[in-house]
Amino acid sequence: MKHIQHDKIQCPVTATINLIGGKYKAIILWYLTKGPTRYSELHRYIHNATPKMLTQQLRELEKDRLIMRKIYPIVPPKVEYSLTTFGKSIGNVMREMYKWGKDYLINQGIEVNCEMYKGNK
Repeated sequence: MKHIQHDKIQCPVTATINLIGGKYKAIILWYLTKGPTRYSELHRYIHNATPKMLTQQLRELEKDRLIMRKIYPIVPPKVEYSLTTFGKSIGNVMREMYKWGKDYLINQGIEVNCEMYKGNK
């Protein structure tokens, strides 16, 4: 993935898209709004993601301080991901994106069928 030079970005929309615009980043953030989640749960929710891709997306979100990873010192190791305070601040943006996209799909005559749709009808 191309390294993003944050000091060169001046457009707020570009900055937001760069932070949440990965293949699975938005859906990861969506699931984490419900609370701390283990890697295995995220992989179960996002079953199309390969372990490598899911790990890469999680690392990028962690690097950008949207999520944090907590490792429990037990055997076998337990790892949980949760939103940081900064990450929680994206919640309203995600809900508005969902509403906007849902309206778009419905207006195009396309059935809404995604993981985010459950509980948001």
